[in-house]
Amino acid sequence: MSQTVATAALAHSRLFRALSAAARQTLIERGAEVRLAPDERLCAKGDKGDALYVILEGEIEVGVATAGGKQVRFAALGPGDVAGDMAVIDGGPRSADMTAQRRTRLLRISRDALLETLATEPEALLALAAELVRRLRTADALIEGAVLHDLGAKLAQLLLAESGGGARPVPLTQVEMARRISVSREKLNRKLATLRDEGLLEMGRTGVKVVDPAGLEALVRRRGED
Repeated sequence: MSQTVATAALAHSRLFRALSAAARQTLIERGAEVRLAPDERLCAKGDKGDALYVILEGEIEVGVATAGGKQVRFAALGPGDVAGDMAVIDGGPRSADMTAQRRTRLLRISRDALLETLATEPEALLALAAELVRRLRTADALIEGAVLHDLGAKLAQLLLAESGGGARPVPLTQVEMARRISVSREKLNRKLATLRDEGLLEMGRTGVKVVDPAGLEALVRRRGED
C-alpha cells in the first residue's frame, strides 16, 4: 500500500483530518489495503459492520435492491470519502450494499482500531458528528428531489453538478448517469435526446456537454414549484 496516498486520503477526509498526524499514521499502520475490480461487491446489506473503508482510488456506489429487483442508489463515494462508518459506530449490520464502479483501492480500518483512536482524541468525535449530519442533510435532499422532481429535473440537476454548471464536459457515462438517478438507460437516453433537441446540451463522442446551464436551472426550478 502506498503510504503517501493513504496519508493524503486521511488528511483530507472530513472524518480523519480532525485527528493528529500521529493518530492517522497509527490507523494506516493498523489498516489493510483492499483492491476491488469493477462491479465487485465490498459488502452487502446485513453484513457485520466490523470495519470502515477509506477510498484511496476509484469509486464505491452505496445502495440497496428493492423487493422488485430495482437498484436504488444512495451515494457514490470517491477518493478521500469514508464508507461503512455508520455500522462501525453503532456496531449494527450494514444498512446498504457497497459495490466498486471501477477499479478501486481502499484502506480497511477495523472497528476496534477506530474506537481506540477516537477514545484518545475526542475532538474527532465532533468531526464524526458533523459528517453524519451532513449525510442526513444529503439524504433529506435526495428524498425531496424524489418527491418534487421528475426525471428531467433530476437529470438536469445531475448534469449541472457534474459539469460544474456547464464549465466542463460531464465526466460520466450514460450507464453511470442512469444509475445515479435510478432510471433505466433507455429512459435516460430518451430524456437526453429531448434535452438535446431543446438546445440545452450536446451529445458526441466525448460525451455530454451542457450548452445552456440557465435552461437546465430553469427546468429544475419549474419542476420544484409544480
